[in-house]
Amino acid sequence: MINNKYKLGFFPTPLHKLNNLSKIYPDYNIFIKRDDQTGLASGGNKTRKLEYLIKQAIDEGCDTVFTAGAQQSNHCRQTAAACTLAGLECHLILRGNEPKTYQGNLLLSQLLGAKIHFSGDGSKEIDLDLFTKKLDANKNPFIIPIGGSNVIGALGYVEAVRELKQQLDEQNLNIDTIFFASSSGGTQAGLILGLELYALDAELIPIKIDKDETQNLDMEAEVLSIVKEGVKLLGINRKYSIADMTLNKNYNQAAYGVLTDKEKSAINKLALTEGILLDPVYTGRAFYGMLDLVKEKKLKPHSNILFWHTGGLPALFDYAEGLQ
Repeated sequence: MINNKYKLGFFPTPLHKLNNLSKIYPDYNIFIKRDDQTGLASGGNKTRKLEYLIKQAIDEGCDTVFTAGAQQSNHCRQTAAACTLAGLECHLILRGNEPKTYQGNLLLSQLLGAKIHFSGDGSKEIDLDLFTKKLDANKNPFIIPIGGSNVIGALGYVEAVRELKQQLDEQNLNIDTIFFASSSGGTQAGLILGLELYALDAELIPIKIDKDETQNLDMEAEVLSIVKEGVKLLGINRKYSIADMTLNKNYNQAAYGVLTDKEKSAINKLALTEGILLDPVYTGRAFYGMLDLVKEKKLKPHSNILFWHTGGLPALFDYAEGLQ
């Protein structure tokens, strides 16, 4: 199952130390995993998930893909690119009303050939069936959930742990803590499964990005649901409970997609110390959370910390006014 994928990205993505930042915070060694460099239409973590989801669509004989998200969705932009490579028709259902000007991810999704529809409201949950029913009867649609977050998509991050472990072995390096942005749950579920499958001993600290529930479930319950499916699929001999689905919820006081001084400070910090760009929605918020815990020395002294950069660069352009 792990090898049943459609190649879309360039792997392994780089793993390296943030030398300048580690000098600023000498109590810690800070590293970064560059999934902003996956290569698919400017990169991002969804490439890993889409390799499995697109393969499933092809295996099922589908010729059209539907997915949904925010207008600045990284997932939708990468899905559009993946469909172009695989020769599939792509439909994106985006929240809200059509803007006068397409910018950032929205512009790229259009350039990549996606057929774009707008839901007309800002609700996170979108009924994709309403749109697939309007499709030509000769088409065979495949639905990818928001964020690509189901057990098939999560396989991308199970495999990512194998990749990370190999890199750590090659660099003779041990990682104590892994930080990343968690929103739709698939990346978190994949990492949990991967740590167990490949026996990598590291603590996960997912920074929750938004307050919304996913499919009427609390976020922890959604992640647990995917993990339980993954346990069966991969033959993992371990039982998981809701207590294993920890989420750091200390940094999502602002609503999803709302840029605050915290995200701006994190974006500026990494750009000006390491020349690496974060995004305003996911990695900016997660990186701020990590830095806050580092500044307050709430992590084990002299430990090795990894920030998993999940991409999102194009969204910066839609937030240009707030970032200046």
